[in-house]
Amino acid sequence: MSGRVVRLILSIVMFASVLTAGTVAMAGTAHADGCYTWGRTLSQGSSGEDVRQLQIRVSGYPGYGSVLALDGVYGAATAAAVQRFQSAYGLQADGVAGSGTFNQIYALQDNDCTPIHFSYAELNRCNSDWSGGAVSASQARANALVNMWKLEALRHALGDRAITVSSGFRSYACNSAAGGSSTSRHLYGDAVDLTGTPSLCALAQRARYHGWREILGPGYPGHGDHTHLAHKPSQTWSASSCGI
Repeated sequence: MSGRVVRLILSIVMFASVLTAGTVAMAGTAHADGCYTWGRTLSQGSSGEDVRQLQIRVSGYPGYGSVLALDGVYGAATAAAVQRFQSAYGLQADGVAGSGTFNQIYALQDNDCTPIHFSYAELNRCNSDWSGGAVSASQARANALVNMWKLEALRHALGDRAITVSSGFRSYACNSAAGGSSTSRHLYGDAVDLTGTPSLCALAQRARYHGWREILGPGYPGHGDHTHLAHKPSQTWSASSCGI
């Protein structure tokens, strides 16, 4: 075999190796790790901001009637939420957050940390800066982010069907114009009203598993045309037409 042929063969092999390496690198690259990148495996006993960031992403998986604390402490409740998240996406459900879990989260989020199927604009049709509510603009926006991750979990549980948000954050002025209660959770940025399909009852019934303490829907006065989901200190579920 001539030296020229040998060099040609070696060049082809090296080129193929580069392509293979590039493919592997791309396959392992996070979809949106420009938002937040985890640098270690997390499990029970871990603590810190990376745990809190994980808790935000799995806040929609606390179990029936529960709400996951976003306290940066990886306890039994966080492990259980991670396990439910893993099961929902066909991952090894061991309650330990490692590369498989993080890569699934990366695939579900955009570079502003919102889940891919929801946006800040969708959760705030009142104003552009989240001001004028019952909490600071930054807190209202942070509350909305948690709500979006809960909505992402709800959407996935309902077969990845689109969910329509008709109202989210409201300033006092926007809330008054909408005829909302003076104590509405919309003022805190942690409430959403849902319309369209899936049915209002399907939304209300399934929401019980995804971290909302306030669920109001058909059968509750003024809620015949939407399902209202919110976070609040105590639990209020009322949608009598839906068996809630």
